[in-house]
Amino acid sequence: MTNMTIKSAEEQFAQLGLSLPPAPAPLGVYKPFLIDGKYLYISGHGPVLNDRKLIIGRIGKDMDMEQGKAAARQVGLTILSTIRTHVGDLDSVKRVIKILGMVNCTPDFERHPYIINGCSELFAAIWGEENGIGVRSAVGFGSLPDNIPVEIEAMFELH
Repeated sequence: MTNMTIKSAEEQFAQLGLSLPPAPAPLGVYKPFLIDGKYLYISGHGPVLNDRKLIIGRIGKDMDMEQGKAAARQVGLTILSTIRTHVGDLDSVKRVIKILGMVNCTPDFERHPYIINGCSELFAAIWGEENGIGVRSAVGFGSLPDNIPVEIEAMFELH
């Protein structure tokens, strides 16, 4: 007999053995998150490391696709940190509604969706494919703040 127990988002996160960086403080005139009814909006986040430093570089020039995808995963972890710090545990999220992934890349780079998969795959691992995958845009930019490789904003539905 198979164990069909569904794990919570917090249990899934623990099983992955990941650690969260500190939730970033706003460096401008904005809120890092906003709750409107049952919706949680997360402002654009960059790839914050555990020591509060940012991953820096432009994809196609300073880093390759795998490094860019890893940076997008780190942005996902930074978003999770904001959720845990300001909203509650990851189980307070019912599902991912949308993510907008912005990729700092050279003009000839065309694999933006592959980069943003780093975040999307993380969210799918946390909340499952049904609730962890929402609608998405992945677009390229000529630059991003502080020369970060990826910035992602997200919208979630809360329980």
